[in-house]
Amino acid sequence: MTGTIPPTARLRAEDLTLSYDQRTVATDLGVVIPDHSFTVIVGPNACGKSTLLKALARMLRPKAGEVYLDGAAISSYRSREVARRLGLLPQSSTAPGGITVGDLVARGRYPHQRMLKQWSAEDESAVAEAMRQTGVLELADRPVDDLSGGQRQRVWLSMVLAQQTSILLLDEPTTFLDIAHQVEVLNLCADLHERKGHTIVAVLHDLNQACRYATHLVVMRAGGTVAAEGDPATVMTAELIEDVFGLPCRIIDDPETGTPLMVPTARKRPAMAGDVLADSP
Repeated sequence: MTGTIPPTARLRAEDLTLSYDQRTVATDLGVVIPDHSFTVIVGPNACGKSTLLKALARMLRPKAGEVYLDGAAISSYRSREVARRLGLLPQSSTAPGGITVGDLVARGRYPHQRMLKQWSAEDESAVAEAMRQTGVLELADRPVDDLSGGQRQRVWLSMVLAQQTSILLLDEPTTFLDIAHQVEVLNLCADLHERKGHTIVAVLHDLNQACRYATHLVVMRAGGTVAAEGDPATVMTAELIEDVFGLPCRIIDDPETGTPLMVPTARKRPAMAGDVLADSP
């Protein structure tokens, strides 16, 4: 392979220019994903969060710059080799009609298959373990179409886990889920990070969820640049939020976790008939 350089992290990007057709999303974009971190990428709409994730997964070829995986340019690997090293959960996933949970999760073993290699006991074990980790083993024979949104999201995550990669890229894994299922999926990701040592990179919209779960936070601004990155406790400030999102706020401690909690500044409610004035007798 070409492009070998001394690795400072298993996954990083340098000087990326990212675009769709003639529309440039980001220029000179660089990011380093700390090994064994739960990295969360946040930022305003259309700032390039998902685009960056696609580039990290080699789903989008940069116009300039390079993504490096395990010390080599990711473009130098064959597709199957990339899929053995990192797994991607796209933002929108559609299962074939009528497919069962077990069959869908089994598709995660594709990178390990060969033309002459039959389904093995190792494959069977990997699929069962992936479903066990996500709590969907008892759903193996159920059609995916019959599941709730939270259950489906855990099944898709199972398929990625069946690849048996230690780097997981998750593009807005809580989209379209109610708050209970959002917490369920994020708790599962946190368990995979803490107990299994996975390096997780997730794009999230909710800043408070990002601060609660991330060990490393990347804040992007409009135009596809990194405004700040690091420990959420030091990165997340009221000044940064107003600068990046245009939202005045206060930052307080989350009463459950002690992590930063963003509270938007309340608008002043107009005086209503019957309100008692502060200086009234």
